[in-house]
Amino acid sequence: MSLTIGVDIGGTKVGGGLVDENGEVLATARRPTPADDQAGVIQAVKEVVDELRGGHEIEAVGIGAAGWISSDRSTVMLAPNVSWKNEPLRDKVTAVIDLPVVVENDANVAIWGEHRFGAAKAHRSSVLYTIGTGVGGGIVVKDNLLRGTHGVAAEIGHIRSVMPDGRPCGCGRTGCLEQYASGRALTRAAREGAAAAPAKAAVLLKLAGGDPEAITGRQVTDAAREGDEVALAAFDSIGYYLGNSAADMVNLIDPGVILIAGGVVDAGDLLLDPIRKHYEEALANRNQVPFAEVRAAELGSKAGVIGAADLARHRDIVP
Repeated sequence: MSLTIGVDIGGTKVGGGLVDENGEVLATARRPTPADDQAGVIQAVKEVVDELRGGHEIEAVGIGAAGWISSDRSTVMLAPNVSWKNEPLRDKVTAVIDLPVVVENDANVAIWGEHRFGAAKAHRSSVLYTIGTGVGGGIVVKDNLLRGTHGVAAEIGHIRSVMPDGRPCGCGRTGCLEQYASGRALTRAAREGAAAAPAKAAVLLKLAGGDPEAITGRQVTDAAREGDEVALAAFDSIGYYLGNSAADMVNLIDPGVILIAGGVVDAGDLLLDPIRKHYEEALANRNQVPFAEVRAAELGSKAGVIGAADLARHRDIVP
């Protein structure tokens, strides 16, 4: 049985899984992410790998990390959650675990997991939106990850076609998608709506103790489930931007499926229904030409670990 290890380096934890060739996670391990300690992150990865390998024969390790990864899948050129710049992550991890290592962007490993074993496995081309604090993205075209010349393609959250002169973004530009379609954007829309029309936000304000600025993302979801108008409008707002962005992806690459993942997807149809509505409206002029279904991803938090492990297994092929 072929076994590899997938590791997901997040802002708060380093999580790993022992994965077989069928995408089954046989064991898991995790350590906290020491975000301000580069050597500490390497040590956390080593500890996760050591715990998982046990008495198993491991072929290789795949690592998913937020940030811009070099085209040879070795170096984190820049990472938002860990203080890395041109960090030779592959070589440093290889040195302490003595196994082949592949490094890839976290959204890329997630779409690869879904493509190989999840909601996109029936399609050769697919798009993944990860909706969390920001908006990440991954794209597979004809069974190949879209990585681009320098390895940093598919940064969907920083496409600004939806509002080119809008809110400033952490990337240095203005109007990026993630400023309008992320979990943070959902909370912002709800706070602004509750402050402007408190009578339409009775449930939301009750949950937040009467203070619009105290509204959290979870409260927006809970209030929307109870029919709160402002909460529902907040979901419709991010659904508008995501739906129109998804329509752009249809016109650009004609995927077989468009997947929505990340923490905000826990809201279910509260999020998916407005995305689909605005997506279909944006593509109404296509008439009888088929276009991709929008659906939730299947693998959840395991997608990154599974995808990273599978990329490590096929490390000699750059998909």
